[in-house]
Amino acid sequence: MTKILICDDEGIVRESLQFIIQKNFKDEFVTEVAKNGRIAIELAESFRPDIIMMDIQMPGINGIEAMAEIRLENKNVLFIVLTAYDKFEYSQASIDVGVFSYLTKPINKDVLCEVLRKAAQKVKTKKQKVKSDLLIKEKMEAVIPLVESGLVYSILLDNTNDSGDGIGYRELLDIKEDYGYVLLLTAGDELRKGKLTNLVGAGIALGNQFQKVRETLKEALPGIVGEVMSNKIVMIIPCLEEREDYQTRIQKIEGVRALLRKLEQQTNLKFKAGIGSVVPWSQMLESYREASSTVSGGIGKVTHAKDMPVSCVYEEDYPIDLEKKLFDGIERGNAEETKKYSEEFIYWMQSRSTGLDNSVRLKVIEFILWAERLVYMQGGIVYRFNAREDYMDTLLGLVSFEEVEVWFVRKMTEAAEHIAMSRQERTGNVVERAKTYINDHFTGDLSLETLAGEIGISPYYLSKLFKEIEKVNYIDYVTGLRMDYAKAALSGSEKSIKEICAESGYSDPNYFSRIFKRWTGKTPTEYREGI
Repeated sequence: MTKILICDDEGIVRESLQFIIQKNFKDEFVTEVAKNGRIAIELAESFRPDIIMMDIQMPGINGIEAMAEIRLENKNVLFIVLTAYDKFEYSQASIDVGVFSYLTKPINKDVLCEVLRKAAQKVKTKKQKVKSDLLIKEKMEAVIPLVESGLVYSILLDNTNDSGDGIGYRELLDIKEDYGYVLLLTAGDELRKGKLTNLVGAGIALGNQFQKVRETLKEALPGIVGEVMSNKIVMIIPCLEEREDYQTRIQKIEGVRALLRKLEQQTNLKFKAGIGSVVPWSQMLESYREASSTVSGGIGKVTHAKDMPVSCVYEEDYPIDLEKKLFDGIERGNAEETKKYSEEFIYWMQSRSTGLDNSVRLKVIEFILWAERLVYMQGGIVYRFNAREDYMDTLLGLVSFEEVEVWFVRKMTEAAEHIAMSRQERTGNVVERAKTYINDHFTGDLSLETLAGEIGISPYYLSKLFKEIEKVNYIDYVTGLRMDYAKAALSGSEKSIKEICAESGYSDPNYFSRIFKRWTGKTPTEYREGI
């Protein structure tokens, strides 16, 4: 039911408007009246009208002032202005409070009813939108925990695609920050000498109370909360910048200590927490590893990664980000990126050195051996004990930075190329085996699951490989072979269409005809007659 508040200082006007509304709309509207602006403001708060019919010229608080005051508390109410004057005199002032319509006195009954019908429809539309928005919000509140868990899992499994930063999840969660850190919570029954007890039982209890725990975490920190894993909860807190000074670190630790006290009161469990360093999203797995090391190795309830030697500490201006980008490029087999970052690293070493000294040579040999180990581990080349016996002699024979750069960049790029080639050979070999089997068996019932079982890999992975290598999905590839066979049989034999249908791998002639027409634009009969 739509609520209407009528505000006019003339009693006859109020009564007339009420009479017209009740007669023409019956139970569709419920009305209240006010004789001045002050009463209208008070009724607007208690009655909560959807529509207010407001006289402009009233003693005391006039209509414009009353509407402005009401609008502060009720953003959705519709105002219909009643005035004995030309509406343009008040139109500018009324614009600011959002007037829906103007009615000039004396008010025509038909015009009034038409305006009220339009206003009621607008109120109804607004209410439906509010209801729809609430339903969407409720659904999103149910989905968001799943998306947040997906982001956490993608980072822990190092499965954030080539960009390495889970950017798809971040877009869904509307995360704008470029940095973040991991907070890892672990639960137990008791904390004895820095170690938690009964981890399995505590994990079950934590899972049973997870919703309450999640809400507490969200209230304390603006972060992403993962599901309970064993007796652990991973939380990722986005940050605007990577810099983290000493005072900020202390504040984090104290904040997490307060959070653990609250969780312990709520759950009757004991907690330890580890805090990782602030890093770019592409390095969030490293922050998790730091948090995991601190929570297991720390003697206190809350330990920050910077308080423990859990990772290598570099000199202040060492380009650790550049180093990580370089080896990430190698691991992904991206020769172009590897070349670019190798050159940048050589330039950095040159800027730090007065000449081609042993520090540079040692760093070059360290990186090349590291890169080649990655190749060995991925099966890119066969490890041979004597394969690198000339490396030291070669490096000592180089007399300029330019010569070292050429050799260094070439060796690093070769490592990336070997990894790329190894992956291509492995995937290409799988797809070639699949194609051979398809060519031999496409006339039978050949499902993706059957083919994957023959090759010995999962259907999902086979489907992805097929699309990547052949640039066509598995179903279309098989259908193409079957259609080529059918076209050849239709044009080069006297077999019946039913026979060709069966030999092409289809048991239903009608379905075969539909697929054939979709593929060629003609039915099998039309295709044969055309030939």
